[in-house]
Amino acid sequence: MSSISLSERMDRLPITAAHRTAVIALAFAYFFEFADLNTFAFAAPGVMKAWGVAVGSVAFITSASFGGMFLGAVSGGWLADAVGRKRGLILTISCYALFSLLNAASWNVASLALFRFLTGVGLSGMTVIANTYVSEFFPAKVRGKYMGRIMTVGLLGIPATAWIARAVVPMADWGWRTVFVWGSLGLFALAFVARMKESPRWLQRHQRGAQALEIVDELEAQSASSPQSARPAAAPVRQDAVDPGQRVPLARLFEPGERRRTYTLLVAWVFQTLGFYGFVAWVPTLLVKHGFSIVSSLTYSALIAVCNPLGAVLASYLVERFERRWYLTVGGILIAAFGLGFGLSFQPQAILVFGALVTLCIQAMAVGLYTYTPELFPTEVRSTGMGLTYGIGRLANVVGPFIVSSLFAARGYVSVFIYIAGCWLVVSAAIGLFGTLTTGRSLEAIH
Repeated sequence: MSSISLSERMDRLPITAAHRTAVIALAFAYFFEFADLNTFAFAAPGVMKAWGVAVGSVAFITSASFGGMFLGAVSGGWLADAVGRKRGLILTISCYALFSLLNAASWNVASLALFRFLTGVGLSGMTVIANTYVSEFFPAKVRGKYMGRIMTVGLLGIPATAWIARAVVPMADWGWRTVFVWGSLGLFALAFVARMKESPRWLQRHQRGAQALEIVDELEAQSASSPQSARPAAAPVRQDAVDPGQRVPLARLFEPGERRRTYTLLVAWVFQTLGFYGFVAWVPTLLVKHGFSIVSSLTYSALIAVCNPLGAVLASYLVERFERRWYLTVGGILIAAFGLGFGLSFQPQAILVFGALVTLCIQAMAVGLYTYTPELFPTEVRSTGMGLTYGIGRLANVVGPFIVSSLFAARGYVSVFIYIAGCWLVVSAAIGLFGTLTTGRSLEAIH
């Protein structure tokens, strides 16, 4: 069976029991991945109070976390291309959950920075592999829609963490430690991930065509009772086959046929990460420094955080309706505008409104980028390409916290939000000028 016939069969499938199992498993994993990713943002005010540390120490710990995310994204992408998407998910989820628990036992800034670094390895590795799996396993016409649904559940982890932090951080000097224990509960996702099917595209690429065929046959058997009208039609594709024995080096991402896409995504992910975490990771701390109490800061942040899953709900309806290239271009412009509105607001009501709009658009944008990035790479380097571009973005944010803290110290509160807006405008320009059309197309048709 050629890879192209496998692709056509998978793209014509309706959503089966195996797809629903994957949705549950990945939604659970994403719930605690997003919870864990945001634990330090909500715990930071408590850490500053308990240990008497300054904003610079918060920047150092946040920076260490992103160093780990870079290592995790690159190694996770390579791991999933080498050993499989399912095994890669099991290893990375175990990593982020176990090290998150150790965060709660940290005793000073250096130990917390180390544990956040190691937690970051697992967090980004899991994200890269999960995004790759969705792009490969779900039919072409609905992969963005289901990425949105999975992230809707996953993003509930952010407001859940925010409200838990709101309750426990002010409770005592040790309250912030409880937030990290909460983040470690992602370990229970493994019970669901163990029931997932391996990606048939990955199996086909690694000379395991019989196993790939068995999974596709099973998916078709599960869909046998579905009405034909429920099946999304496959887009036309080239009649190409792959050599499953060929080893594909990382340099493949920079060959003439791929490098424009690679460079476009590198720019997009670098500035998306700087803009995203410049806002999300710093709002609680900046509000405290701007004169609000810890309780008020965490309350505003928790209310704004409710909009995280709503952004993914919005994306699940829009990401297949519009071409992703233009969806992402417009999204970046809206975030820049609303972010400036937040930075120029000094009344609680305006802070909540603009904070909600930024969060809504940021997460709708995240669904689009999570779907769009693996679509641009061929199967043999899809996870590696996702890992490299996503990972370089995380590496860039090693300096991001220091940019924010330096701007705040030198130019004040508003300058941080001008910087954040500029980052999102660069994302829009990169994708709008150099992006590729992908919506509704078979993965093989894009390459």
